[in-house]
Amino acid sequence: MTRYDLNAKVALVTGGRRGIGFATARALVARGAQVAIVDLDGDEAQRSASAIHDTRAVGFGADVTDRWAMERVVAATVERFGGLDVVVANAGIVSRAATLRAMSSESCERVLDVNLMGVYRTVDVALPEIVANRGHVVVISSIYAFMNGVGTVPYAMSKAAVEQLGRALRVELAQHGASASVAYFGLIDTELLRQALDHDPLMEEMAATIPKFLRKRLDPKKAGEAIVLGIERRKPRIILPRRWGAVSVLRGVLNPLLDARMESDSATQAIAARLDERGGEEQPTTR
Repeated sequence: MTRYDLNAKVALVTGGRRGIGFATARALVARGAQVAIVDLDGDEAQRSASAIHDTRAVGFGADVTDRWAMERVVAATVERFGGLDVVVANAGIVSRAATLRAMSSESCERVLDVNLMGVYRTVDVALPEIVANRGHVVVISSIYAFMNGVGTVPYAMSKAAVEQLGRALRVELAQHGASASVAYFGLIDTELLRQALDHDPLMEEMAATIPKFLRKRLDPKKAGEAIVLGIERRKPRIILPRRWGAVSVLRGVLNPLLDARMESDSATQAIAARLDERGGEEQPTTR
């Protein structure tokens, strides 16, 4: 496909008040786009929008799991800017690490509802505008789409499902002149990562089993720029850090080997045993 010019386009970014979402919104505005930032707290979303631009960015409060709320946001965006060309379904959460056996059903289902159904509802309510304007959809998956999700099963489940959503959308939208990207990110230095990893010694130990060259953390600005570049090029896949691309390509070979290793590795099993002891403990989800 030819380069997609973002100048004067209208974009909607969920989870946009900070981190990857905020960086994406700022990079979109820098390309000349007008952006609606969506987050749970409308005041915070508007403050983030005002920090980007006083007229070409606006903030809305909405829960992505609420279809009516997302329909309202899409309608308000179209009314404000005259249309909608790009949607970046970025909102996501993670729960405190635990085995599936030890995890509370409430935490598990909340992660799935936000990370999967929230992405689906965001995309679904925006699709009529995307198709009409030959626009572009970005769904945020993760390296957990192809990595073993031990200790964080609902997060890994949701990201694998989101990958399939984005791949199918890519094919389905082609007939309309529209397109879709799946973004796979490794360790991006966001508040979500810090809460999930840095504040949990067990997850730090689990992360230490990953080869060091794959553990490099990147600034959210790089993730935002990668998303916007992916939109401009209508890329099917956005992978950052790029070294994870080789892991993705080789997943069919590597995954059975890595799974077998984790199943028999004493250090991994010791961590899993401690995660299994977290039943009954408080298991908050991030915001």
